[in-house]
Amino acid sequence: MKAVVIRAFGDPEGLEVVDLPAPEPGPGQVLVAVEAIGVGGVDAVIRRGALAAYGFREGHLLGSEVAGTVTAVGEGVDAAWTGRRVWAFTGLSGGYAEQAVARVEDVLALPDGLTGADAVTLGGSGLVAHFALRKAHFAPGETVLVRGAAGSIGITAVQLAARGGAGTVAVTTSSEERGARLRELGATHVLDRSGQGGGPDAPTGFDVVVDVVGGPGMPDVLDTLHAGGRYVLVGVVGGQPPEDFGTRLLRDFRKSLTFATFSTDTVPGPDRQAVRAEQFADAARGDLRTVVHAVLPLGRAADAHRAMDAGEVFGRVVLTP
Repeated sequence: MKAVVIRAFGDPEGLEVVDLPAPEPGPGQVLVAVEAIGVGGVDAVIRRGALAAYGFREGHLLGSEVAGTVTAVGEGVDAAWTGRRVWAFTGLSGGYAEQAVARVEDVLALPDGLTGADAVTLGGSGLVAHFALRKAHFAPGETVLVRGAAGSIGITAVQLAARGGAGTVAVTTSSEERGARLRELGATHVLDRSGQGGGPDAPTGFDVVVDVVGGPGMPDVLDTLHAGGRYVLVGVVGGQPPEDFGTRLLRDFRKSLTFATFSTDTVPGPDRQAVRAEQFADAARGDLRTVVHAVLPLGRAADAHRAMDAGEVFGRVVLTP
């Protein structure tokens, strides 16, 4: 089968299309004939070598979520899964391929009316957005900032905050065109990447920040929290924050600020699947919008990563075998 691996850490040119043996489902697993592959920010972080200390090596087969049809099941799995269209989480490896295996508990049947591209745009990112807002104890009427809102996590977080009754939903993004699209999705104020601008009525402080970016500018955003404010970091697509960022929290000790990281790994599997099923149903009805930036063939995975690195992607790039 065709697959994409990291030949060399660094630039997208280090990605390589190779021929690999088709995987076989082990006990508790299913085999999926892939129709759509989500290209996520974590894929780019792994590709750059930033997570090598966590065991990722050159030769790694990228990809964490796919959609397609179950073609075989492993020992202990109900044969009724065979032939069903599903979304599947493959871990942090195995998705950039024509066939992929996943644990049956990480597989969810797709509702009618939801495309594979929509499923891999929402399946992982929608979950992060939902539970990040819950982690922040977001309440109606509060002022929310979504930092790095043009990606699939940010786009969903904007919609969920607006649907949840936020008094203000501010976003940071890189252009007026992107800002206009985010306003259509529920944003009330558009700021530049530094969190500035937005006009005379733009908020200067926030109750909740959901941050996909991290990077060197993160401490300055911490300064915008209101007393009792909560900051949830869900990604570091802009790089690691400064090691001393916690000094900002201590400096503002009397404001009782809260900083948290969030990974869906800490959410019990049944809870993840329940929220994902609800979001898939909402998307199939049109109540929750997915934004697919582009659909590219698997062999153009490097082009997808170049677009992400250049900041050109609004929503999610999807690969197809």
